[in-house]
Amino acid sequence: MAQVMEFKLPDLGEGLTEAEIVRWLVAVGDVVAVDQPVVEVETAKAMVEVPCPYGGVVTARFGEEGTELPVGAPLITVAVGAGAGDAAGAGTVQEPEESGSGNVLVGYGTDHSRTARRRRVRPASAAPAPAPAAPAAVAAPAAPPAPAVRPAGPVPVISPLVRKLARDNGIDLRALTGSGPDGLILRADVEAALRVPAAAPAAPAAAPAAAAAAPAGAERIPLKGLRGAVADKLSRSRREIPDATCWVDADATELMAARAAMNAAGGPKVSVLGLLARICTAALARYPELNSTVDLAANEIVRLPSVHLGFAAQTERGLVVPVVRDAHERNAESLTAEFARLTELARTGKLAPSDLTGGTFTLNNYGVFGVDGSTPIINHPEAAMLGVGRITPKPWVHRGELAVRQVVQLSFTFDHRVCDGGTAGGFLRYVADCVENPAVLLRTL
Repeated sequence: MAQVMEFKLPDLGEGLTEAEIVRWLVAVGDVVAVDQPVVEVETAKAMVEVPCPYGGVVTARFGEEGTELPVGAPLITVAVGAGAGDAAGAGTVQEPEESGSGNVLVGYGTDHSRTARRRRVRPASAAPAPAPAAPAAVAAPAAPPAPAVRPAGPVPVISPLVRKLARDNGIDLRALTGSGPDGLILRADVEAALRVPAAAPAAPAAAPAAAAAAPAGAERIPLKGLRGAVADKLSRSRREIPDATCWVDADATELMAARAAMNAAGGPKVSVLGLLARICTAALARYPELNSTVDLAANEIVRLPSVHLGFAAQTERGLVVPVVRDAHERNAESLTAEFARLTELARTGKLAPSDLTGGTFTLNNYGVFGVDGSTPIINHPEAAMLGVGRITPKPWVHRGELAVRQVVQLSFTFDHRVCDGGTAGGFLRYVADCVENPAVLLRTL
């Protein structure tokens, strides 16, 4: 007899608690092999294909394309073993302690901490049961009742982050109606409850009012996926970090000449971004206060031993920040090669979640957009970001005379909790000095 195995959306790691189904790669009735990708999902970090650890016949899929599912929610069920073709109508799903390949998602493994158990599941074709119809014996419209509190028992919440968010803000999860599968309470449900004024706990009518206020023909774009993640992170940065920005114009003529000489000597080419990154790591070695983060819970500044350098990259999906690991151990040539590799992965949407997390400092080259300056928003939870504008010919006083030089504006945003203006100014001035006279870098090479 075939066993019907339930495969759930695996732990995505790095604080990710949900993913959006982008495209199903299998249909009900298809035969799948062990580790065959069955669905493509988009998280706040990257687009990934999820392989199924079981081989057999797909008996059910949970969630339509465009649906967001929390970690731990069912993805598919697979009939495994003899009689798999007749297992679609089976009502029992087994989750053995040791089964499957373990390769549930690129970069992550199967959780074997749970013991075997059996439970009933709805048939593959069954939709969630509709709510009972309201009684018809109502003489006049009445105000909507307050949300009913759930009876004692388990609250349908999988994510501990959702529980913590509710607990920290005094939200009773039993009073919420989840929007996830089978009434599962998602983070969006808790955040929606937080937006409701205390005097009016049941305010679903607010959404239609907001929609009516929009002008005719207005386009509504869901703030979710990568765009939503960027919005959340930047909003949190502005909300938590007391940032300040300083900037300076620098004569990059000598830097550009040095790069041209390096590339003329043969070997792999060195990019301007690679040189600027090497300057950044040298500056962070002199000003380690800026390679840090603030631990609010412990009320401490944490200085980090390694420089994991993020760099902003614009893609068709939006802005992403790939991270170069141990950038302080690389030279300009190695940094250039790693930037090229990660940029290509970003362009093709193949960055792994691990490529987009763990940064300690960010380099933002917005000069590629043809602009001179900007005031960067710190990439939370980092403490600083260096912004680089376009390098363009401008009038400049050089050796006492007016000349046309290659000038760049450098802007530096920093967390004022980790240092004062003297440290930030010293960092930026050192970067500018290296740009204007690359020989300064010889001390640290």
